[in-house]
Amino acid sequence: MSILIKDGTVITENDTRDITHGNILVEGNKIAYVGKEKPDHDEEINAKNRIIIPGFINTHTHVGMSGFKGLLDDIVLSEFLDKTSKLDSQRTEEGIYNSSLLGMNEMINSGTTSFVDLYYSEDIIEKAVEKTGMRGFLAWATLDQEFTTQRGDPVKNAEDFIRKEHPGTVIPMAGIQGIYVSSDENYYRVKELAEKYNVMVHTHLSETRKEVYDFVKTHNERPVEHLGAIGFLSDRIIAAHCVWITLNEIKILSKYKTSVSWNAISNAKLSSGGIAPVPELLSNNVNVSLGTDSSGSNNSLNMFEEMKYSAISINNDRWSADTVKSQQIMDMATRNAGMALKSPIGIIREGYLADLVILDMNKYNTMPYNDSNIVNNIVFSANPENVESVMVNGKIIRSKNSNTTDEPKFAELNYL
Repeated sequence: MSILIKDGTVITENDTRDITHGNILVEGNKIAYVGKEKPDHDEEINAKNRIIIPGFINTHTHVGMSGFKGLLDDIVLSEFLDKTSKLDSQRTEEGIYNSSLLGMNEMINSGTTSFVDLYYSEDIIEKAVEKTGMRGFLAWATLDQEFTTQRGDPVKNAEDFIRKEHPGTVIPMAGIQGIYVSSDENYYRVKELAEKYNVMVHTHLSETRKEVYDFVKTHNERPVEHLGAIGFLSDRIIAAHCVWITLNEIKILSKYKTSVSWNAISNAKLSSGGIAPVPELLSNNVNVSLGTDSSGSNNSLNMFEEMKYSAISINNDRWSADTVKSQQIMDMATRNAGMALKSPIGIIREGYLADLVILDMNKYNTMPYNDSNIVNNIVFSANPENVESVMVNGKIIRSKNSNTTDEPKFAELNYL
């Protein structure tokens, strides 16, 4: 089966950030052609007066917590953590599945085609990935036995999940909750696990001042410094948050080619008290992508919101509206994330996976537009209403112009 998406404006996100006008041929699950010609094909999608972008890649979520939306607001961080832990300990398989399905549909409707998840019970979340057709990078969270609510050994649970057979759009990963609940032994075991099965690792890192300062008191070094010293950091790691890090730690992340997932809205909503040093990360060649975090700490899994707030927050913090530009933010939401995951996604290029989003920018909120301002309008003006069609792995999984997918009925479901 081949599909020609014809006559669209293509935001390629390639190395030269070309914006082209023409056609995209999808064969199977890959992009086979990008250009002016119209190769032979089986089906057509008319994209005239439409914008085609690589699907957004959300590099930090806890999608199984989507049912926590509105339950964790207006409380201080210590109370937030206590309440989250209590809710987590009471979860049912049905609740995790329904929450995951809810969150994934929210992401699809806002143009996200891939996400990185950090949670336990990824085997349940995987079923929701298969149901929706999204691309899920699922990292089974590990931590020391004394802190876990999981049954059995978390690292063994992660290994069992990684080893099993997975649907085509599920990519297993190893996860670590964070340095505040993980000993060096846990880090060593996860590193060995990742190397054994050649998988990526996702973790929280230096999210709050308390996390960092408590660690300094007991270890006389900062978390990033410590993880570098014990040989854990590498280009396999995607570290979420990295708010409370120094220039020396940034250089360590750069040395080991460790990627960072910036979660600006979650950090602000939880009042972490700091803003990730993104300009310094970029100037030291650290690969930065964007994540929403969970519906508990963000309330939305909307990458349009994340892009806009990320740009505004850092530019306001540095008193200069050009500190991080729109194109850099767009890169973080697409190509940078693909590079962090070592996956052929996030760029519209021959040979890459066909994870594409068609936007209708002929709406009041995004007009006027042309090639010179289209990326700016996507970052600062667009919202889920502009999302017309979503393709993952060469298949249309949501389209406002057809009955490709029936809208799920969520009102009566149990989310806990």
